[in-house]
Amino acid sequence: MNSKRNLLRLAGGAALMPLVAQARSVRPSAQRSPLADYFPNVVLETHDGRKVRFYDDLIKGKVVAINMMYSICTGVCPTGTANLKQVQQALGQRLGKDVFMYSITLRPEFDNGAALRDYIKHYDIQPGWTFLTGKPQDVDLVRRKLGFVGDTEAIDADINQHTGMVRIGNERLERWTMAPALGSHRQILRTILELT
Repeated sequence: MNSKRNLLRLAGGAALMPLVAQARSVRPSAQRSPLADYFPNVVLETHDGRKVRFYDDLIKGKVVAINMMYSICTGVCPTGTANLKQVQQALGQRLGKDVFMYSITLRPEFDNGAALRDYIKHYDIQPGWTFLTGKPQDVDLVRRKLGFVGDTEAIDADINQHTGMVRIGNERLERWTMAPALGSHRQILRTILELT
């Protein structure tokens, strides 16, 4: 009788083996997010000189807050930066661990690492917030894919009229939204936390 039970268990287990093998061959980390094809994986450079890939290193699997700026901007950038600085302070230890903040220059031909470091020093921005530059065509591609475009070609071409928004997203959940950089820092923070 025990022999029959053991034989049935063995036969039942053998029948499940193809399903177990199939389940093991499909791993969540092996699945490719649709966003991997949407976002460019261009090389950008951080304010401290590190080369990073936009999608693989900055976006993939992360909660992010991204804005566009340039170092000599006198329009929306100073107020937007001040608001984001308050967001940075409110995030505290979460910044750089489960929430990442990036500012990308609109003038990569002028805003090299040194210019971005001067901007960081001028606004007394603390570590954990990454400023980025790169080849002009790569920065423009990233800008467009993030939705930082003007209503018309003329407005889009005028750097003084650049959008004052923060793109906030959770790549893992494929959830993306925007918040006004000139709005309350509490509103920006709340939007970020809703996606974590």
